[in-house]
Amino acid sequence: MKNKSSLTKKILIGLVLGALFGLILNKVPSGYIKDTLLIDGILQLVGGIFINAIKMLVVPLVFVSLVCGASAIGDIKKLGRVGGKTLLFYLITTCIAITLALVLGKLINPGIGLDLSNVLKVEPTIGESKSLVNVITDMVPNNPIAALANGSMLQIIVFALLTGVTMAMIRDKAQPVIDIFNSLNEIMMKMVMVIMTIAPYGVFALIAKTFATVGYDAMLPLLKYMIAVLLALVLHATFTYMGALGTIGKLNPIQFFKNFAPAMGVAFSTASSSGTLPVTIDTAENRCGVSKNIASFTLPLGATINMDGTAIMQGVAVIFISQVYGIDLSLQALITVILTATLASVGTAGVPGVGLITLSMVLQSVGLPVEGIALIIGIDRLLDMSRTVINITGDTVCTILIAKSENEFDKDIYYAKNDNGSTNADDREAEVA
Repeated sequence: MKNKSSLTKKILIGLVLGALFGLILNKVPSGYIKDTLLIDGILQLVGGIFINAIKMLVVPLVFVSLVCGASAIGDIKKLGRVGGKTLLFYLITTCIAITLALVLGKLINPGIGLDLSNVLKVEPTIGESKSLVNVITDMVPNNPIAALANGSMLQIIVFALLTGVTMAMIRDKAQPVIDIFNSLNEIMMKMVMVIMTIAPYGVFALIAKTFATVGYDAMLPLLKYMIAVLLALVLHATFTYMGALGTIGKLNPIQFFKNFAPAMGVAFSTASSSGTLPVTIDTAENRCGVSKNIASFTLPLGATINMDGTAIMQGVAVIFISQVYGIDLSLQALITVILTATLASVGTAGVPGVGLITLSMVLQSVGLPVEGIALIIGIDRLLDMSRTVINITGDTVCTILIAKSENEFDKDIYYAKNDNGSTNADDREAEVA
């Protein structure tokens, strides 16, 4: 945790110093030193290496993570309807989250006012418009090796999910392969951490180059981006999660926040769903009234496949980056973003930094420049903590609803006394009829 905090500080320092250096460089007259040596030389070199390192990890990370995540869902066959309802809730709420993010992005237009279309070395290619039937049909690869080689993300996701589910169905015979993929997953996670160690330098170079090119024009769009993400997170937690808890679970949402506050505090400080998992499970069982059988299944599954906060960031980022580079996204492209981000949530590990890797995958799925990540990676560390809170909140709301539907929920624990000794009689009376 200390190392993670140190890395966050370094990235923020790199962001601030890069912005300041870029603004100073922006005022320097054009010449060999400014344009050739610094902007197109050193800054381009350092920033380009960092972006390529991110691109390098996309395909193997997504494929391996999805295979591991899908193979771990082998318990669904044993738990039957519990697993089915859990998966359905997670996928539906993730789809709602990314859709909400896209709508808010279109309303707020965070990228308007910043034009980087002339910065692109290569014109991005948006695929030709296809019917929805063709989009869905093309998700199934006729050559999975070619899909991996070409980085066809939706096809990779489908093939990885099929591989993982099949391995789960023949778990005993496939166990050696599952072990190999789990080891590969650990390697990929470590590689992400290694790449993130150079993030402060990459952020400095990329932000410096951006501000050296556009000056102060980048500040307001970045602020609007942050507001759009935070607003989407709040709306999703309030209406989607608390709405489900009140209407489906017939429980008081205010009491939920009182019970769940300890886990939310840990999630905010660590920015890691996986790192918060022990606290989340303990809070769900001892403060929210969920049985151990349900919590031990749905919460680890949620930490693996339910990343609504990350999906919201990706949705707003897609709109932001498309507007910054002057690229219009068709309805078909937006549908592709929803499908890609929803399915990719299955493979987004609950550790800091991986969300940006999967964001590059979402950008590539609709032909947007991955270089756009440079604009948001610095402030993303500030948003990472907030979206982790949303991630674990969704996991626990789902767990409560599933436990209640399976008669493995203790309402007395949910409405028990608070730590300060006050009773919750008023909360009980306020329970949705």
